[in-house]
Amino acid sequence: MKKWLIPLIIVVVVVLALFSCVTGPYNRMVEMDEQVKAAWSQVENVYQRRADLIPNLVETVKGYAAHESETLTAVTEARARLGGSITLSADTLSDPQAFARFQQAQNELSGALQRLMMVTENYPDLKANQNFLALQDQLEGTENRITTERQRFNQAAQGYNTYIRRFPQRLIAGFGGFEARPYFEAAPGAEVAPRVEF
Repeated sequence: MKKWLIPLIIVVVVVLALFSCVTGPYNRMVEMDEQVKAAWSQVENVYQRRADLIPNLVETVKGYAAHESETLTAVTEARARLGGSITLSADTLSDPQAFARFQQAQNELSGALQRLMMVTENYPDLKANQNFLALQDQLEGTENRITTERQRFNQAAQGYNTYIRRFPQRLIAGFGGFEARPYFEAAPGAEVAPRVEF
């Protein structure tokens, strides 16, 4: 009876050791994946805030700059290209091409908003309007929040991507279906400061 007890104990200890070697990293990947998703939710939150502010901003500017319809139309169309929705599914977050398309739509909206702000320089009454100033301040604050949340998302994605690429986690990640997350990247031409002329 003692002859089979020792090998059984050894087998049980080895199985438990292997189980803990696999479940620890797997559970850490799940935790880090959820951190990435939470960071993304914050990005979506501030994108939604910006999308909600845009109609009010456009309507305020329309009252003062009715003949600047081209710029106002560009802002409205850029927002419409987002489909009225700012959210992406978790599956889309794992798809680099879909993520790039979403990021491109956001970049177009940012560019249209920059052009709108430049147009307002031609309207002294608009610049002094309290409603416009309040909306402009909120939009500026929202853009800063977007930058902050994108940075936090990139940090969460970097930690997650680094962890799942290390050995032996790479093997567990492949088995568990954990894939690298894309990063936010600057829009093409972002390295050149916009030119403002009066």
